[in-house]
Amino acid sequence: MAKKIAVIGMGQFGMAIAKTLSRKGAEVLAIDRNETIIEEIAEKVDMAVAMDATDKKTLVSQGILDFEAVVVAIGEDFEQLLLCTTVLMDIGVKRIMARARGKNQRIILEKIGVKEILSPEDEVGMNVAERLINPSIVSYLDLPDEYCIMEVATPPDVIGRSLIDIDLRRRYDLNLITIKRSIEVVHDGEKVQEQHIYGIPKGESIIRENDSLVLFGKRKDVERFIEINQ
Repeated sequence: MAKKIAVIGMGQFGMAIAKTLSRKGAEVLAIDRNETIIEEIAEKVDMAVAMDATDKKTLVSQGILDFEAVVVAIGEDFEQLLLCTTVLMDIGVKRIMARARGKNQRIILEKIGVKEILSPEDEVGMNVAERLINPSIVSYLDLPDEYCIMEVATPPDVIGRSLIDIDLRRRYDLNLITIKRSIEVVHDGEKVQEQHIYGIPKGESIIRENDSLVLFGKRKDVERFIEINQ
């Protein structure tokens, strides 16, 4: 059975969430006060409604309590976001994810009891900063206790070598989760590069020049692996 998820606030962030959820098979209710925006998203989701999401009776009439989760993605008006989130909590919505723009908004949301807080600007900012400092890093996910999952461009000194030879676990205390490999394919008569997941790498797998390595371990060990093999 498809998950039922409501997204409130159809700015760029909320719209991206709603469209992605819909593509992945979720039953999506999109809510925004702007009728023009609702008309734009209507064909991309199961249901789109122009309404005031701070109105308790209207929310209940839309069956909001039947949804497994509600994402409050209102970006410009934090007062509206807070009011909407409080109303959702008051009527007993099962799961609420709310957007925070900056540290102060996060603190306020935490104080009123929101457990899941989204900070897209902070996450994008950290990723951009990381890539500027170390161009080998494609993307990363910070985990507790200094661990991370990091996608890195293949360092020059490991190109053409097998995983047995590189010996990531013993030499660097790292695990290779998978490899993202760039493959040339033909579309409409033109050659283009597509990235595909290599799967679960084996010891005899050979690293290619345009591969990206998805590594798990401590941040300092990933950085040491990159530095040593440059």
